[in-house]
Amino acid sequence: MPSEGNELFHCYNRGCGQKFDPNENREDSCTFHPGAPFFHDAYKGWSCCKKKCTDFTEFLNIKGCTKSFHNSEKPPEAERPPVSKSKSDEVIEYKAPQAPVFESLERPPFESPMVELQVEVSPALVQQVKSLTRPESRNPVGSKAVEIAVGTSCKNGGCKQTYDGPEHVETPCTHHPGYPVFHEGLKFWSCCQRRTTDFNSFLEQEGCVVGKHVWIKEKGADQQASCRYDWHQTSSDVVVSVFAKKYDPDSSSVQLNPIRLKVHLFFPEEQSVFNLDLELCGVVDVTRSVASMLPTKLEVKLRKGEPGSWPKLDIPRQGEVVQGSQPPSATAMEQLIPEVDAVDLSDL
Repeated sequence: MPSEGNELFHCYNRGCGQKFDPNENREDSCTFHPGAPFFHDAYKGWSCCKKKCTDFTEFLNIKGCTKSFHNSEKPPEAERPPVSKSKSDEVIEYKAPQAPVFESLERPPFESPMVELQVEVSPALVQQVKSLTRPESRNPVGSKAVEIAVGTSCKNGGCKQTYDGPEHVETPCTHHPGYPVFHEGLKFWSCCQRRTTDFNSFLEQEGCVVGKHVWIKEKGADQQASCRYDWHQTSSDVVVSVFAKKYDPDSSSVQLNPIRLKVHLFFPEEQSVFNLDLELCGVVDVTRSVASMLPTKLEVKLRKGEPGSWPKLDIPRQGEVVQGSQPPSATAMEQLIPEVDAVDLSDL
């Protein structure tokens, strides 16, 4: 205890911070850290001992590692750089570094020679195609009977009927003659304007036309399938995904030139094809572009030929109609938004 009436001094040794009586200041009175504090990678500790922690309060409570006399001398403060009054009103102008300037690549002709990409095929897709059951072919012209498997679904859009026997052949079919449209959260059929945001409500919409069931689609090279496709980009690549199932990799192909992408998919079960022919918004490096055929989609990774972000995937060509999508009717065209994504719901 300090002597009564004696003035107490503050100890400036690191980690001590106590007040002491100079008349009772002995060699073991002060417990402190002779080293300096350090803060590195969230750790806090002292250079003089191996004690460290991540919590600041715990750091302040780390007990000193050395004993000695208390020290009443305040350490000198770090000198501050002198400030010139003549520069107090000076405005400091900062100029951001300029981005490197790249010379844009010249766009080659759209009709430049196409290169067929080497495609990596998923073994799961090969197995999926091998397990397909081809639809029974229709009998020759003039035949009255058509062999239809029990449980076959009607191929008309929006019809949920299945074939249970010959008595169902001529039953009325309530269906949608148009095609499904998904756009900005809305889901509807191109043939009628009952729009909804809920997918289940969309599936439950009753057809707007009554006709005949289509149990088996006609085979033919001109039978077109509808597939949805989308894209995204990174700093170096543009990735195009065509969402499709049960397509034959041996009869499908991906062709590319620096500004053009052609996709051909063949669906053996329905004997139908999907064709996509796009003029790309930017220039790509054909030699460094790859494609993958997966069970649920075809993915084409296009390597950008020059840095920069693409504002869109393709440049629409005048008068071009993409195969695999059906044009809306004249009355529906007046109310539909020009650009929509067609989605194939025939397997639902």
